[in-house]
Amino acid sequence: MIAKITAWHQEVDDISADFKRQFSDLTIQELNRKPNAGTWSVAENLEHIISVNQTYFPVMEQLHAGKYKTHPLAKIPLYVNFMGNTLLKSVGPDRRKKMKTLPVWEPRTATADPQILEKFVDHQEQLKQLIHRATPFVTKRTVISSPANRNILYTVDKAFDIILAHERRHFHQASEAMEAVFENQYNYEA
Repeated sequence: MIAKITAWHQEVDDISADFKRQFSDLTIQELNRKPNAGTWSVAENLEHIISVNQTYFPVMEQLHAGKYKTHPLAKIPLYVNFMGNTLLKSVGPDRRKKMKTLPVWEPRTATADPQILEKFVDHQEQLKQLIHRATPFVTKRTVISSPANRNILYTVDKAFDIILAHERRHFHQASEAMEAVFENQYNYEA
């Protein structure tokens, strides 16, 4: 179990380092620039990751307080495994199929906080603490509902796999957005 927690912590650190390496030299205007109206900016991708991840914090707090109400379907391992694996596959870095996010997780503003990258890195440290504190629930293979839909169930360990795959997906999306912005800018100037 410790190896799994350590691997998640390392992945959080790797994702944070990738975002910092890729985007730390950009101005706030560049972080907010979109290649087109239907694509999120780098800043919007960061804001989205933070928004999604933060919806898991109350779930974990309820688990720690012993106040979490488990869905009746949690007793059906086949259902839980199917839902978790399906969701994990859908949020992976392979983005051939575009997904629409829920309104609660959409970026809230057209222009992000000028400190969005630093805010993201701080959030990643909070995520590592959340992972560490969730060790007993990972060990017990505790089942939770998705913060987005009570009928989508998976284990706490699958939740962290989903969170990190989702972060990696948005790193790739943000990188592609940045490349498109600079390509459009270069083509415009040429």
